[in-house]
Amino acid sequence: MAEMTQLTPFIMCSDLQAEIAFFRDRLGFSVGFEGYDPGYAFLRRDGAAVRLLETDADLSDPKREQMVYIDVDDVDALWEEVAPNLSDLPEGRVRAPFNQFYNQREFHVIDEGACLLLFGMAHPYDGEKEG
Repeated sequence: MAEMTQLTPFIMCSDLQAEIAFFRDRLGFSVGFEGYDPGYAFLRRDGAAVRLLETDADLSDPKREQMVYIDVDDVDALWEEVAPNLSDLPEGRVRAPFNQFYNQREFHVIDEGACLLLFGMAHPYDGEKEG
C-alpha cells in the first residue's frame, strides 16, 4: 500500500516575494524552488513545507481566512529561536506560547498575507490558558 509522506498546504498571498521573505527570514524556512511558474514557490523547514501562491484576490476578506497548523516537537524551543525575528511585527500578529484547553501548547503568527500560522505540540492541559 502507498504511504502518504507529507501534507503541504497552499497559502495564498498577494506579494510572493514578501511572503517568501517572511517564511525564510522570520521562521527559518528554506526556499526549495520559485520561479518555475510565476507567482509560485515551495519552502521547507525540517518535515514541514508550504507552497505559496500569489493571487490578486482580496485576502483581507474574512471569508478567505486561511489557517495552517504546524506540529513541532518543542514549541518553546522553536519560539526561543524565532521570537527575535518576530519582535518587530505589529501588535496582534504574534502570540507567545500558551496552553490550550485541548491539550496543545501553541504560539501563533499572522504572516504577510494574513494567514494564521499555529505552531503547536501535545501538552497536558493544566487549567491555565496562558504561560
